[in-house]
Amino acid sequence: MATVGFIGLGNMGGPMAINLVKGGHTVKAFDLSADAIARIVEAGGQGADSAVSAATDVDFLVSMLPAGKHVDGLYVSGDAPLFDVVRKDTLIIDSSTIDAETAKRVAAAGAERGISFMDAPVSGGVGGAVAGTLAFMTGGTDEQFAKAKPVLECMGKNIFHAGAAGSGQIAKACNNMMLAILMSGTCEVLSMGIKNGMDPAVLSEIMKQSSGNNWALQVYNPVPGVMEGVPSSNNYQGGFQVDLMYKDLGLAMDLSQQSASSVPMGSAARSLFSLHKAKGNGGLDFSSLINLYQDS
Repeated sequence: MATVGFIGLGNMGGPMAINLVKGGHTVKAFDLSADAIARIVEAGGQGADSAVSAATDVDFLVSMLPAGKHVDGLYVSGDAPLFDVVRKDTLIIDSSTIDAETAKRVAAAGAERGISFMDAPVSGGVGGAVAGTLAFMTGGTDEQFAKAKPVLECMGKNIFHAGAAGSGQIAKACNNMMLAILMSGTCEVLSMGIKNGMDPAVLSEIMKQSSGNNWALQVYNPVPGVMEGVPSSNNYQGGFQVDLMYKDLGLAMDLSQQSASSVPMGSAARSLFSLHKAKGNGGLDFSSLINLYQDS
């Protein structure tokens, strides 16, 4: 078993760190929230008093941060950059969802110093993080992927090597743009059915067994009361926030501009989430988008 540093213990990072503890690894965890650290200690991990402490003398270092500027600051440009701290044999696995260019730049800065850094954003939401069934989309060398895989398998079920540095972030942006499009369309048709007198549970089941079937209908229905254990049945609390979806769609739009890719449906989905966010719903789960249709 390995010694793993973990930085960023939010809704996703906390459960991921706990699953590493359950997998038999020694975990040194740090977060700005003392309560978040305490939950890892309660699960059998070790609390660190700083990011530097969490990154010192570890075999692997996992980070889960909000945005590219935080990743760059943590490893390269901050007051105490961790590239000055980690051992040369430490493999850094950044599971933050950030722009691909930052991931490439940080990986290159590490390589110049003989430090291995790979991007490994995740899909699967808080439920997947708790259950240890996340999908990891990794960008890095074949050697890095082979070394990281046993650790990632403690936290996820499907581990993909997307390609070179930054490829994990590109795959994540494509996946989340598709998710936004699917959820937008699902909310749209369910709202239309409801307004025409359909029972949403009946309509959902019909589409699940027909050509309209998709992930949102299968496991994440946006209509309250249709499905148990999903945010829509908990006042849209928990899950994947509108703010985060809007951020991820921004990353996808940046990619589309860099490659001159036509993304009319992705752009439409971002406009819908932008409007929903502007109405004060940024902290709700992204399936709450159906309220935008219901209120219209």
